[in-house]
Amino acid sequence: MNRVKISGFNIKSSNKIFISGSKSESNRVLILKSLFSSDLTINNLSTSDDTKFLLEALASNEKIININHAGTAMRFLASLFAVANKKDIILTGSNRMKERPIGELVESLKSLGANITYEEKFGYPPLRFNGFTQKNNIIKLRSDISSQFISSLMMVAPVLDRGLRIKLIGKIFSKPYILLTSSIMKKFGLNCIIKGDEIEIKPQKKISIKNYNIESDWSSASYLYSIVALSGVQINLSSYKSNSFQGDSVLSKLYQNFGVETYFENEEIILKKSKKQKINIELNLIENPDLAQTIIVTSLGLSIPTKLTGLNTLKIKETDRLKALKTEISKFNVDVVVDDESIEIKNFPDKLPENIEIDTYDDHRMALAFSPLSVLVKLIINDSNVISKSFPEYWSILKNLNFEIQFIN
Repeated sequence: MNRVKISGFNIKSSNKIFISGSKSESNRVLILKSLFSSDLTINNLSTSDDTKFLLEALASNEKIININHAGTAMRFLASLFAVANKKDIILTGSNRMKERPIGELVESLKSLGANITYEEKFGYPPLRFNGFTQKNNIIKLRSDISSQFISSLMMVAPVLDRGLRIKLIGKIFSKPYILLTSSIMKKFGLNCIIKGDEIEIKPQKKISIKNYNIESDWSSASYLYSIVALSGVQINLSSYKSNSFQGDSVLSKLYQNFGVETYFENEEIILKKSKKQKINIELNLIENPDLAQTIIVTSLGLSIPTKLTGLNTLKIKETDRLKALKTEISKFNVDVVVDDESIEIKNFPDKLPENIEIDTYDDHRMALAFSPLSVLVKLIINDSNVISKSFPEYWSILKNLNFEIQFIN
């Protein structure tokens, strides 16, 4: 297992850091390009493992396609393979992927006319596909499990002869990701209408778009926001838009709680620390649960009592993120309280302990979220390679900021 010793005591400001394209945006654009057999040129594609696995799967002629730990690819390809009338194709993944439920999406696809079977455990990958004949164009889908199930169905809907109407049941989690899918589809010229808890997509066979520019990844930017909050340095990031489609662009508002201001200038964001920060924080992250780990670790570093709610979906990610956070934050002698949908930290020590080893649980966000703490105390991050899932350049970026990075076995 590769580990990294990390210290950011000598961090310096940077006026030029480039982050690759959004993983969420890249994967959606690739699915739509595949559906329409388009000669679309994509600029600034994500360099993440998730996107690489998706690209390999889309180009594969194998009967068994293994997307490893790429959850987005699993959900999006399930719908793509179903409606593309794939025959005797098996879609599988890592051991953890086989523990992540996909039944809600599969049963919806089967109700539309897909022939899909579970190869091992009911409701979980791997999945076998054996053809598609549309027999329905209205489905009901729970919206409190995974927004990726909804996005997956939305993207394949235009190629269905009868289009699709999705009726969402229950509280909608991670809604910005649904809106991201809709925005991208509209850029492709596709007819997607969202009204309340209903989504309607009309059938369409052709698109005319020739070029698509992907904005840099806001989720990846969150770790740089945390570094600015904890260290006070100034960092410039590109390439970003003030009117971003990405839900995690809410970072520019959320990190005002920590005294970080965001300035937009020529498709760059300039991050500066002001003197004002909250003395306690309470946030509902039902729309942006992937930011929870970064935010709670920033609070840990600044000794700000914080409660984050709306985190129901974190239990079925790469790991049970709430349980993992409790275990790792407790190593810093802080009180941590978690339940099925929230995390709260309070009662901080006078000084954080040094050389704590952070376990990452095969979860890229655990490594990425905890690493900014190293501007305050030396850390060891276990399984340092896990970051390649979403942000493979991260350790190199930290080196350019003058972090001391030492890889050890």
